[in-house]
Amino acid sequence: MIASGRASQSLAAALAADLDEALVETNRTRFPDGEVRVDLDIEAGSNSDPDIVSAGEKGRALLVAATTSPDAFVEVLQLQDALREAGVGEITTILPYMGYARQDRAFEPGQPVSARAMARAIGIGTDRVLLVNPHEGSVADFFDVPCRVLDAAPRLAEPLPDLSEPVFFAPDAGAIGLAEGVREAYGVGTTDYFEKTRRSGEEIEISPHETDVKGRDVVLVDDIVATGGTMAGTVALLRQRDAARVYGTCIHPVLANGAYTRLVNAGVEAIYGTDTVERPASAVSVAPTISKELWSPK
Repeated sequence: MIASGRASQSLAAALAADLDEALVETNRTRFPDGEVRVDLDIEAGSNSDPDIVSAGEKGRALLVAATTSPDAFVEVLQLQDALREAGVGEITTILPYMGYARQDRAFEPGQPVSARAMARAIGIGTDRVLLVNPHEGSVADFFDVPCRVLDAAPRLAEPLPDLSEPVFFAPDAGAIGLAEGVREAYGVGTTDYFEKTRRSGEEIEISPHETDVKGRDVVLVDDIVATGGTMAGTVALLRQRDAARVYGTCIHPVLANGAYTRLVNAGVEAIYGTDTVERPASAVSVAPTISKELWSPK
């Protein structure tokens, strides 16, 4: 069976369809003191699928939950515990988006390694973890249970339109693998990355590494778009260099604080993301990527 956190209902449904697994309903309660409780609605689920009640006999469950907020993180811990209470013997926790993953080290004395703290807490209640493109792949090492990182970048090729001499740009040299994954899935085009030169404490100059973009369609590929500031600046630069159309793609479309509007105003044709973070820009699902991993023999 499959249970989902509130932030991942669409992805959980797509995964259930791919795997032919039952979805168990959940109920969410917020108490006057602000606490949240999430319950498995086993009785409701049993009306449509008796296998849900016999989860203990089946022995396994998938929990799909993006930790996009503190409440979502608490939901993961509670749902893991609820699944154990329901008699599930083996739990796989799927984190399509892992919040706090960018704090993968203490950058200043006295800071926490937040990714490690979250990983340890989640690891207590599960038997294994699947992560979809965390900002730093090394966060998988923080889990005390087996953890595997999945690459959903090729899924971003699916919603793209017909492109003219496309070039797929990564935000920097370290992320070139993301751009290469999208280009290979799309089938044609070249890849490049942007170089960032710091001119002062607050001023950063961004420029294409090698490619002349004049008259070419450009696809910007990133793992996360949060506020959209960096991508908006990049779109404006490409417009100045006479690029044809510019598309923004990202695995995790957080798109906070007016980011979508910012990108549209910068001149982007469209923004395509996956459903690791469920937003209007979630044009494609990562369910096939997860299903492939779950189907693969270990």
